[in-house]
Amino acid sequence: MSKQISVVIHTYNNDKIIRKCLDSVKDFNEIVICDMYSTDKTIEIAKEYGCKIVMHENIGWADPARNFAISQASNDWVLVVDSDEQITPELREYLYKFIEDPKDYTALWIPRLNYCWGKPMELLYPDMIFRLFKKGKAYFPPKVHGRPQINEGKEFYMPTNNRKLAIIHQHTQNISSIINKINKYTDLECEKLIQEDKDINFAYAMWRSLWQVLEKFLLKKGYKDGLRGFYCSYMFGVYKFFTYVKYWEYKNKEDGKCEKE
Repeated sequence: MSKQISVVIHTYNNDKIIRKCLDSVKDFNEIVICDMYSTDKTIEIAKEYGCKIVMHENIGWADPARNFAISQASNDWVLVVDSDEQITPELREYLYKFIEDPKDYTALWIPRLNYCWGKPMELLYPDMIFRLFKKGKAYFPPKVHGRPQINEGKEFYMPTNNRKLAIIHQHTQNISSIINKINKYTDLECEKLIQEDKDINFAYAMWRSLWQVLEKFLLKKGYKDGLRGFYCSYMFGVYKFFTYVKYWEYKNKEDGKCEKE
């Protein structure tokens, strides 16, 4: 019997985008939706596609819930997909060929093609992400943007020369969504700095923020994307700067507590 793949998707109020994602993965053996108690039609849509639905506490971001969601998958191989991503037919075929003879590999890093304002971005390619792995051989640290770890075997990095084999990611729809994400994830990044008790001064914060812009626009060739490339590069710098400002705000509070709106 051919080896099978379970797709795991985390959701929370994604009814406006989830159909495109589910259409792209409907031919996999199983789809597990890990929902954080959506209040829109996300679960209703998931049921239309015959998804297995499990629930998890809404903790604000997906990483800590991933291990639970993965544990609910029925097959030996698991593909983690975000609700704003799509899997191309070519990538699906590649993944099934890979698991038929994975040799000593238990995990696969896949290139991702990010779309900003409706167009693919040279700046953000190949954006390698850890998404396919053998169940029980990998885990996700319970912190934002933590690097996945493998327990056994080796990691394989897919070639990046064929963009039809990349995960399609709707990275940026509009500036409002960027601002909302920056505010949300800089809170979480700030909490990481608090746990690590980092010593960060103003000069370091300014340099790291500026470096983000220069690295993305010049070294990562964001200039090839024109004005969109500049906007995107600049937002990386803003993200880094706001993280440090929030950390500075926390360190200078008299009560020593980090408050959120």
